[in-house]
Amino acid sequence: MINKLDKELNYHHNALSLRVGRQELLSSNVANADTPNFKAKDIDFASMLQERLSSTPSLKKVTMNTTSSMHINSAGSGIFGDSVLYRVPLQPSADGNTVDMDMERTRFADNAIKYDASITFINNEFRNLTSAMMER
Repeated sequence: MINKLDKELNYHHNALSLRVGRQELLSSNVANADTPNFKAKDIDFASMLQERLSSTPSLKKVTMNTTSSMHINSAGSGIFGDSVLYRVPLQPSADGNTVDMDMERTRFADNAIKYDASITFINNEFRNLTSAMMER
């Protein structure tokens, strides 16, 4: 029983942390909609979640040896590492910006709804567990 609960909570924990990071990426795209040469970024959520849930990561990260803490780190920063993808624009702009506000708003709202759904699933798991313990 506990193993099943742990597996379920681990899934939702990973999904929620990826959703939060994706929301930050999407909000960064919206914030930079008027920045010349800004490239819209996103992730492949399903593959990132699968990689997180697998016991062995698919790729080993290579880091650069540095002599100072001020040097640039070769590994990708943030929660996604090197897995951030750049979006190919449907209608390129003259200034090189690839942000399509309609698509960004849609993805932002979709991600927020899925985040709320994960929270609801976790609450239901705890509610069911509490109910089962009260019946004993």
